[in-house]
This record gives sequence, structure tokens and C-alpha cells, in this order.
Amino acid sequence: MGKLWNVAVVGAAGIGGGQIIECLEEREFPVGTARFLTNSRSAGESIEFRGNQVVVAELDDDSFAGIDIAFFAAGSDSARKYCPGAAMAGAVCIDTSGAWRMDPRVPLVISGVNSGALTGYSAAGIVSVPNSAVIQLVSALKPLHDLAVIRRVVVATYHSVSGTGAMAVNELEKQIRSLFNGKPAEAKVYPHQIAFNCIPQVDAFTDNGYTREEMKLIDETRKILGRDIGLTATAVRVPVFYGHSAAVTVETERKITAEDARDLLRNAAGCRLLDDPAERDYPMPVDVAGDDLVAVGRIREDFSVENGLNLWVVADNVRITALNAVQIAETLVGTYLK
Repeated sequence: MGKLWNVAVVGAAGIGGGQIIECLEEREFPVGTARFLTNSRSAGESIEFRGNQVVVAELDDDSFAGIDIAFFAAGSDSARKYCPGAAMAGAVCIDTSGAWRMDPRVPLVISGVNSGALTGYSAAGIVSVPNSAVIQLVSALKPLHDLAVIRRVVVATYHSVSGTGAMAVNELEKQIRSLFNGKPAEAKVYPHQIAFNCIPQVDAFTDNGYTREEMKLIDETRKILGRDIGLTATAVRVPVFYGHSAAVTVETERKITAEDARDLLRNAAGCRLLDDPAERDYPMPVDVAGDDLVAVGRIREDFSVENGLNLWVVADNVRITALNAVQIAETLVGTYLK
């Protein structure tokens, strides 16, 4: 038996933390001690892991003694507060929040896309997982960028409510039930009713008129692919439980035909091609729930610009974020940690 690694999951009682735990178990990650952590509200609950019940402990400054790898899935505030201490205690932190993504000391990594960036993990002892919409976007863009260099990207994303967390999932369900029973839909998580509606706002607006989510799409994509890429984004919240979608227009320095793009994406790591419109075969959120891969379809040449392509990209946002975090850990223990 190879070396076992002591692992902590912060936010274990939430949607993201639960998915990380599921991925660790499914992929048979070599876990020695599993320590599940959360805030005081959920402390004391039990989570099954590999046939055993693990009691969820309350997160504090002493939670990371003896931990080798700490997964953070509890939001930016917890990551900023506890990651530095966890790293000082000897744990490599893999954070799924936005707390460290643009920190120049912290690699922003999509497994299979820019795993080589992990060489810089020791600068802060932290590795950042990109925004879920960025993971699926860049997974589809990277093969095209490698072949013909992307000049510009225009993307409209359609975010499911699970990206906000369990409260938003519950709110959508409650609103649907209320409306079907002739009652008003009460909105607490979002500024407007989300059931049977689309809200052209994901996160708060910034001074430049973009939302913070839109700026994450721009900044994180540039950090991973190169800062000279022109990129603009519009993010919309839609009444879907799980699965983000994106309509993407790409301009490259030299022409890529639609068939060439299909061939690239058919064989791209982390991607699955679903592109047969004649058979109504294209990616949809209901079909990717629980799937590890980013589904790409509706590939066609954009006749309005030179060297343009249009893509439709869909993925289970919760699953691909958790999977990417665990795959990063697999690369760390396989190549970097001793």
C-alpha cells in the first residue's frame, strides 16, 4: 500500500464540500485520516465516508494539525481566515472560493489544462480552483487556443442556482411549489424571483458596469490562458438546479473550421463532444448532472467575424469544481508531495 494522506474538508456539510467527499471516495484517493470541518451550525452532524461515520467538527485555528491536504469549500471569508494558518501548519490548501484566485503567489489550476502551474504551489501553500464557469469555458477554449491562438472571446453564461449554494436550491424549489399552488414566490437569496425567470445579474455590480462574476470570467480566463486575450462576458442566473451553460463566440488568429474544432474537442482532456443537431444531440443541463466532463456542442463557424467559431458549453458546476480540486490533490501527491 502506498502512502496515505491526512485530509481535511472545510465546508463538509455544504453542497461543494459534500461533492468533494464523494469524489475522494469514488476516486479512491489515498486518505489516512479524514477530518470534516464546518461552522458551528452544522458541527456534530455525521457524514458517511468509506463505510464509517465521520463526525463533523467545528472549524477553528487548531483544526489543521497533522493535516497534509486541506480542501476549502466554505466561501472566501473562511478561506482568507484559515488558509494561511493551515499552510503554516503544513497542509497544502486547495481552495474552491474566489479568495486567492488572482493572488500572484497562488497558482490557478484546471487539471489537464495547466497542471504545470502547480510547480508554484509552495509559495503560499495554496492552490486555487477557478470559478466553475471558468473551468468549463477554459476546458473548451484551451485546445482551440493551442492550435490557432485566441484573440477574443464573447461569452454569455447561464448559471444554475446551485452555484449560490443550498439556500438557493431550496429557494427555487419553494418558489416553484408556491407558484403552482397560486401563492406568491418569496425571494430572499436573489433580488428577484428566480422560478420561471432569468436574472441578468450574478453577484454584485462593480463600478465598470460588469458584475463580479463577469469580471471573474474575464480575469481568471486571462490568468490561465494569457492576459492578451480580449474577453467580455454577460452572466445570467437561470431557474436550473444544477449545470451551468455558456454560449461562446471565439475569434482566432487563423481559421479553424467547425470540423477541425469538433476533432479537437472530441479528443480534448476533460471534454465530451455532443454535436449532432440533426439528431437533436447537444449539451443540456439535465444531461450533465453528475457528469465529470464538460460537454461541448452546437459548434459552427461564425460568419459575422473573420476566423470565428460559436460553441455551446455545459457542465455540472458543482461536480466539475469538486473533481478539479481532487484531481489537483492527485497531481500533488503523485508528483510534488513526499
